[in-house]
Amino acid sequence: MQGDIDKIYTKLISLEAEVTNLRQGYMVVNKRYTEALRSLSTLTSSALEAANRAAIAAEKALLAAKKAAAAANLAALKDVIEAAEAAADAAAASAEAAIEAAAAASAAASAAATAVAHQAEESSAQASAEAAAATRRAADAAAEAVRISNQASEAARNARKKNGH
Repeated sequence: MQGDIDKIYTKLISLEAEVTNLRQGYMVVNKRYTEALRSLSTLTSSALEAANRAAIAAEKALLAAKKAAAAANLAALKDVIEAAEAAADAAAASAEAAIEAAAAASAAASAAATAVAHQAEESSAQASAEAAAATRRAADAAAEAVRISNQASEAARNARKKNGH
């Protein structure tokens, strides 16, 4: 009987040690998981910030394209062909900047979406949706900048044709 009790105590001690080891392992895994979630949350926030900044850059490039196109149209009306062409080039450069900003916004939105895929949290999903919206804003601004750039180039070409250059 005493031998059976000793075996039970030995088994209990073994099980207690195993539970202690499992608990410690769980704490390590939990700590690493928490750190990973924190990192993903930071990545998501950074990606959202990048997408918003890229959208703002695209919108500013669109504004620059509009101003350059207006200058091109004004110069074309006044038969200042070189100025019209320079302004059309500026509009094209602004449109190119808007396209690059839209690409940056898209990359940032992709990073946010990747983070969400690894971290199913409401705040990350919302940040990813906001990053996607920023990408849409940037893409819309880029498309508008290209359209305006094309109009400015057309105005410069028409002025050149009108003057027989």
